[in-house]
Amino acid sequence: MTATDAEAVEEFWPYNESAIRKVARQRGFRASTLEQFLQDVGPEGALYVGSPDTVARMIAATLRTLGATRFDLTYGVNGLPRETLMTNIEPFGTRVAPLVREMAASS
Repeated sequence: MTATDAEAVEEFWPYNESAIRKVARQRGFRASTLEQFLQDVGPEGALYVGSPDTVARMIAATLRTLGATRFDLTYGVNGLPRETLMTNIEPFGTRVAPLVREMAASS
C-alpha cells in the first residue's frame, strides 16, 4: 500500500488495465478506460486502491452501509509483482485494519 492515493493509482493502473484488456478480449466486451478506472477507485467506487487512510475510510463506509461486521479484500491483480503484493499486505494489517476498527467503534 503506497503512501498516497495518486501513487497507489499509478502503481495499480497498468496491471489492472492489462488484466481487464485480456479478459475483455477473451469475453468479447470493451475494456475499461483510465477514466472509468479512476471512477472505480474514487470514493463511490468498488476498487479499494489508495493510501492506508483512504482504504480504511472506504472499508469503514462499506461496513456501515451494509451493516456488516466483516470485510474480505482481494490483494492485487493478475501480473502484479509478488514483491508489490507483499509490501501492500503488511500495511493492511498494521495500519488499515486498526483504523477500520477504530472507525467502527466510534460510529
